[in-house]
Amino acid sequence: MSEKISVLITEEEVERRIKEIGAKISRDYAGKELHLICVLKGGVFFTCELAKRITVPVSLDFMSVSSYGDDTKSSGVVRIVKDLDQPLEGKDVMIVEDIIDSGRTLSYLIKVLKGRNPDSLRLCTLLDKPDRRVKEVKVDYCCFEIPDEFVVGYGLDYAQKYRNLPFIGVVESR
Repeated sequence: MSEKISVLITEEEVERRIKEIGAKISRDYAGKELHLICVLKGGVFFTCELAKRITVPVSLDFMSVSSYGDDTKSSGVVRIVKDLDQPLEGKDVMIVEDIIDSGRTLSYLIKVLKGRNPDSLRLCTLLDKPDRRVKEVKVDYCCFEIPDEFVVGYGLDYAQKYRNLPFIGVVESR
């Protein structure tokens, strides 16, 4: 299968919105420290850019949770591939995700992380597809709400390709 990628959100729009969200998070967490949990692999591009724009002290940890495999639709089965290195107890925690689609993965992840007793737990995403939601999740910070299209770029992939695109693009099958 060969793919054509059309631009949905430009690199400049992505950068501007991350700067705005970083400023809002900085205001909301003024006087506190924030522990970011990057959901790998897709979230790493967004997490790095977001962390650079947050002015309060930030610590980072990484988690890999999968529900896709190499397909364009969620399998519905969520599994932890890589767990956190540090405990969350007593920390203000923010999950940083590339995209929220069905909500299955984040619903599962939030339940698991709440059980680790953080002081607070919030969710920040680059992209949100509310039309695809089957499990409700509260999104605290969202850069862009998008239509139900399969998107790549800025960390998002199709069969591990296109993560390095500096914009958000829609995959169109030929």
